[in-house]
Amino acid sequence: MTSTISSHRSAIQRAAVVLAVVIQIGATFLPQLGLGEPIGDRSDSVRTLITPSGWAFAIWGPLFVGSAIFAIWQALPKQSDNALLDSIAWPAAIALAAQGVWATYTQFANLTVISALIILVSLAGLLICLRALARHDRLSGEERWFAALVLSALAAWLTAASIVNVSASLVYHGILADGPYPLAAAIMVAVGGTIAALAVVRSRGNPWYALVFCWALLAIYWRGGQEASSIGWACILAGILVVLGMAVSLSKPDNRRHWIGI
Repeated sequence: MTSTISSHRSAIQRAAVVLAVVIQIGATFLPQLGLGEPIGDRSDSVRTLITPSGWAFAIWGPLFVGSAIFAIWQALPKQSDNALLDSIAWPAAIALAAQGVWATYTQFANLTVISALIILVSLAGLLICLRALARHDRLSGEERWFAALVLSALAAWLTAASIVNVSASLVYHGILADGPYPLAAAIMVAVGGTIAALAVVRSRGNPWYALVFCWALLAIYWRGGQEASSIGWACILAGILVVLGMAVSLSKPDNRRHWIGI
């Protein structure tokens, strides 16, 4: 477990997180200003069997609200000596800003290999935060709901989004141009689900990560799972692994108290 000894955070660090969220959210409004094409249109142009159903992307609303709340909370003067925030603020800032960079790039280009690399950078930053949150001695109520919940949910969604982006980039670059390759797509989902299940176990059964990843799996099943049974079974298998990892880990009282306070 990490130490809870306080560590003074600079104003620059706190401002960087706020700026990162401005970039994260602001970038999505560029098409409304006549700049670039909506991300949904880009996604439809390179749709694969593991592109989630459109309704799933409504989760960005709560994720954006949560990111804004996290940014404002961590910038408050009373959080200037928060050791946990000192350890996650910079990777969080990089991850949040990278989401804005990804949105900007995708709206002007498409879901290419470059967009996949950008989203992987964001995911890496969030996984660093996830590790620190899991290793922290004891989360306060504010840390649990303003930091752990938000960053865990983002990490889960970005895990799924990374898989989808890689698949879409293969279509964009013509590697999957001759067909949807259901088996290859199913393998991607299965591998992604295994990675997510390991992330849940290593993060002490993080329920927010597990539930949001299952939301993504449901959206993939709802669309691609109806077109190819292999995709459907891969989603089911991945979901079972993730839920099982969460249930086993949260059966330990210390882990339950860590994430949900009971």
